Amino acid sequence: MRVSYGWSLPVARVHRIRDLILLAVACLAALTGSACQDEGSVRVRSIQFAGASAVDTARLKAALATRESSLLPWGRRFYFERTRLDADVKRILLFYADRGFPDAQVTDVDIRLNDAKDAVDITVTIDEGAPIVVAAVSFLGFELVPSDHVEQILSQSALGVGKPRDRQEVIATRELALNELRDHGYPDAQVSADETLTASGKSAAITFTAEPGALAYFGAIEIAGNQAVSDRIIERQVTYRPGELYRRSLVQESQRRLYSMALFQFVNIDALDREPEIPELRTRVTVTEGRHQRVNFGVGYGTEDKARTDGQYRHLNFLGGARTAGVHARWSSLDRGIRFTLNQPYLFHPRLSLDAQGQQWYTFTPAYQSIISGVRVTATHQFDEHTFWSLSVSGEENSSSISDDALNDPTLRDDLIALGLNPTTGKQEGRFGTLGLELDHSTTDDLLNATRGYHVNARLEQTGLVLPSTFEHSAAAVDVRHYQPLAVGFVLANRIQGAAIQPAGDDPANVPFAKKYFLGGATSIRGWGRFEVSPLSESGLPIGGNTLLAFSSEVRKSFGRLGGVLFVDGGNVWAKDWAFQVSDLRYAAGVGIRYATPVGPLRFDVGYQLNPIDDLVIDGKPQARRWRMHFSIGQAF
Repeated sequence: MRVSYGWSLPVARVHRIRDLILLAVACLAALTGSACQDEGSVRVRSIQFAGASAVDTARLKAALATRESSLLPWGRRFYFERTRLDADVKRILLFYADRGFPDAQVTDVDIRLNDAKDAVDITVTIDEGAPIVVAAVSFLGFELVPSDHVEQILSQSALGVGKPRDRQEVIATRELALNELRDHGYPDAQVSADETLTASGKSAAITFTAEPGALAYFGAIEIAGNQAVSDRIIERQVTYRPGELYRRSLVQESQRRLYSMALFQFVNIDALDREPEIPELRTRVTVTEGRHQRVNFGVGYGTEDKARTDGQYRHLNFLGGARTAGVHARWSSLDRGIRFTLNQPYLFHPRLSLDAQGQQWYTFTPAYQSIISGVRVTATHQFDEHTFWSLSVSGEENSSSISDDALNDPTLRDDLIALGLNPTTGKQEGRFGTLGLELDHSTTDDLLNATRGYHVNARLEQTGLVLPSTFEHSAAAVDVRHYQPLAVGFVLANRIQGAAIQPAGDDPANVPFAKKYFLGGATSIRGWGRFEVSPLSESGLPIGGNTLLAFSSEVRKSFGRLGGVLFVDGGNVWAKDWAFQVSDLRYAAGVGIRYATPVGPLRFDVGYQLNPIDDLVIDGKPQARRWRMHFSIGQAF
């Protein structure tokens, strides 16, 4: 059963008239009990567009007042209304006109009523017509801005010669040009965008004209709204000083820095009124302080760590100076312990901070358990908005105990001795004195659920040699992630990891069990359990290795709060250092479901081993099953 009506159609079809009559009869029958189905009881199941190829249909759908109902039984429902759909037809034409298609027409709107007469599927047929294309883009009055900066405006803009004239892109380019002037000392600058059609009416020249106004410098800084946090703490996070040339980017960076302190619920930096002939621009920093003591407690469950609990206490502005002190406790079947942290956000310079961490942490694997106790101090420098580098020094005590299964495995005796473990007690103890250098660069749009951008993390470590240490080794690791939005809400996510640890003097005992690499599980090669992809003893116990290589690739699709993924994972761990073997990788593929929550996506994945590990035994149990289910919170990467 379907109902159709259209615009600019020469002939109405007989079966459409029949369906209109049937729908009218259904409405009359419903008048005695409920509202007419056409006006509030018929939910919208889907909206599709036919003939729409030049625009993003997801954005087009978002511009409509008629909305699709959720696929979830408990999700929100939207109901069909004819008057709303009539208005949406006009919205579609305006949407196309804004994007350079003034001749676009809606030629048909087809409404299919399901057999139960309680839901409709809507298909809108569109004739896009010929677009108005951009013939030229020019900038007038921008001589005060370096020429290469003007070129950057065009490179950053989606407005290009030969492309359809999109008014949203014209506005975005105008904003880029205006911000460039305001970042070169002209806070009162104005930029106009003019469009000149050619004789054919099918192409347009776009001209951006600048009115820079008077050159200005930063003046006095006022602080307002603060109570427990002193003016001095706020002023030192402001990246500009009186007398410096006005730059809008410095105002934005100052606002970001103040927000990043987590002390304030609200931060705003305003320019105060001034006379045009006065070159100094006074600013006011207005803040609203949040709660300085915060407690978080959570419980959860995952297929790997089973039941878990987490508790955290943070004291912001600890002893003044915007310091943050905290304690974090965790308990699960995989790890448990307590960590104390202290952050000094200002160390001689606003871009330099100091972190100290003390911990006692237990880690459990099928082959061993370890206890690491000690302190790490890290100095971090913020190079720019996206880039950080840090230098760390740590002193930690390690105590590892081999499991009874490993201790009773005669094939492991030589390996245990080589690793510096007592083959009788199965214990390994020693001290780490480690220097670390780390670089982190990220352009992702969201820390919990990125949809665009990339993230690169690289780390070098040297244990021993410089600092007193029982163990001596060097290690290097890199982790690269990339997120690319595709059509209609799809996101392509990729990750590659590589790491190697090299013992001093090629002595295996210089790399303790606690530093070995493992793969498998919810965040690496799904299809295997945690630790299952690594060098194995002859009895099948994972004992870890010194070289790691792994990759993951996902196609993600969201349907509101619900989403799905298709993934392929691969990788391996090798016993020797720097022993990468691309031809020797384990692979898994699978599907997953995501449900968005405030703390990240709730995740359920099913992975299937494409080339399983023969005779795999974990914790004394044969692992013949080629698939695994993984349940957790947060994206896999």
